[in-house]
Parts: sequence; C-alpha cells; structure tokens
Amino acid sequence: MSCYSPAMAIKRVNPAEAAELMAQGWTYVDVRTIPEFDAGHPSGAFNVPLLHQGDAGRTPNPDFMAVMSASFDKAQKLVLGCRSGKRSLRAAAQLVDAGYEHVVDMEGGYLGDGSCEGWQPRGLAIDQTAVAGRTYAELQKAK
Repeated sequence: MSCYSPAMAIKRVNPAEAAELMAQGWTYVDVRTIPEFDAGHPSGAFNVPLLHQGDAGRTPNPDFMAVMSASFDKAQKLVLGCRSGKRSLRAAAQLVDAGYEHVVDMEGGYLGDGSCEGWQPRGLAIDQTAVAGRTYAELQKAK
C-alpha cells in the first residue's frame, strides 16, 4: 500500500515499499541526527542530517544541501527517511526544489508515526554500526 497523497508533490512510500525500491537499486538517505543514525538505521543507509542535535535542541544543518549535492547526483534515485517521516518529507521537498529528479519520502520513518508502521517495527534489515563511506563525517568531506 502506497502512502502517496495526490495533494502533495512528493511521492511517499511505506517502509516495505522503500525496501523494495532499495532492492531495485534506489539509495536510502537517513536524514536523522548523527546520534539517531548511530543507534540503528536501515541497512545500506547513508546519513545526511537535516538537523543537528545540540545542547539547545535541534538546529538546521547549514551544510545539508551542499553535502547532498556533493554526494548524490540529481538523477540518482533516492529514498529519504527519518524517525517518523516529518523531517524526511521536508528534506525531500528541498531536494525536489533543487532539481533532484527521483526522490521519494518514506512515511512512518525508522520508528513509525502512529498511522504508518516504521522500518524497525516491521522487522526490516537494520545496521547498528556505520558502514565505511556512509557516515555524515565521511560524506561531509566531499562537499
């Protein structure tokens, strides 16, 4: 079942559909904070936080678009996800506005949002350690 809303410009998929897209070669970009990503993430995910976690709470990542542009081609097929689907939808909209051609948002995110069960509760493949070349620190070097 697709979570796409015709009133929105961004296509939304549920976690099972996101996993199917990844099996077809789509790239998963996790836009959660670094600590959230480090605590567990979909297998094969890249981390480019939309927001950073600090002492005063979450603040916008000023390098989000620069790191995305340096790391992913505008024609690349991207699935964006976060904790519950709100940040990733905002990030997806920014990418579409910047000219990215194939962007979908994963509704429900990693943990779920009450209306759409998340990646982890569905028992989909997760990693609890970072894979070389997929962490934000490594991707940020490319910008």
